[in-house]
Amino acid sequence: MHIFLRRQTLAPWVCAFLCLALAVAGAGCGQRNSGRKVIGVTLLTKEHVFYRDLESGLRAAAEQKSYDLLITSGDWDLAKQQGQIENFIVQKVAAIIVCPVNSKGIGPAIEKASQAKIPVFTADIKADSGPVVSHVASDNFLGGKLAGEYMAKALAGKGKVAVIDQPIVESAIERVRGFEEVIKQHPEMQIVAKPTGDGVRDKAMKAAEDLLQGFPDLQGIFGINDDSALGALSAMESAGRKGIVVLGFDAIPEARAAILRGTALKADVVQNPKVIGQTTIETIDRYLKGEPVPRLIPVEVRVVDKAILENESR
Repeated sequence: MHIFLRRQTLAPWVCAFLCLALAVAGAGCGQRNSGRKVIGVTLLTKEHVFYRDLESGLRAAAEQKSYDLLITSGDWDLAKQQGQIENFIVQKVAAIIVCPVNSKGIGPAIEKASQAKIPVFTADIKADSGPVVSHVASDNFLGGKLAGEYMAKALAGKGKVAVIDQPIVESAIERVRGFEEVIKQHPEMQIVAKPTGDGVRDKAMKAAEDLLQGFPDLQGIFGINDDSALGALSAMESAGRKGIVVLGFDAIPEARAAILRGTALKADVVQNPKVIGQTTIETIDRYLKGEPVPRLIPVEVRVVDKAILENESR
């Protein structure tokens, strides 16, 4: 049944509602009223300072290149992130940026976007499957190797170490792979356990508590991110445990402060999330203009410890 309404018979509030509905519908197009193309973004989280910095880099470059961004967050929830990608497809965005919450599980959603002729780019975390045009991230394997080299030097090439892992995320897998490669080169060093902390502090703290109980002679802990390392540090301080070298990855302000205080957190692998964000937008811009882009774009990492941080603050 069709219903026809005369414009002059509509109540004012009905007119206002229809106008609002039309405005919202218009926002769902891949090109907004500004005439600028829209890029859909689904981050891993907005709670971590790393991703806030990455978002800052995305926004700065998007403004410079005249793109609008629709920024959402998967919040560690695969189903939520899949839904966000599906919404981007419905809205016909010009491109999609994904920081996968699950490197293996996100593949089908990326495939759907590709079938809809929407190019997908990943930032920071790699997807294991699905057609991704380009991946922009820290050189996580190198970062893991740098952490391994620092640990081996700090322990003089001897001792039992553990990793607080997050094995469903490709960036963490690469970091651990690099760390393991270095530790294997030292016959008197051994990785005794790799419990998962899911990249969050409370779970990492619990994992570290178990490590401290299970391995009284543990001498080193590598956290795949700073929440993992800071969780381990909290567990050690609560237990009054000393003599363990903790290393992190990200070098967020809280971790830097812990290093400068002379805690068990001795060093951190520094990433540059703003550069990752900026480079991702620049890569999309080149691709949409028809230029070739690399499938992998690594962003440099380095290690900082107390001496380096003190020198940089002068």
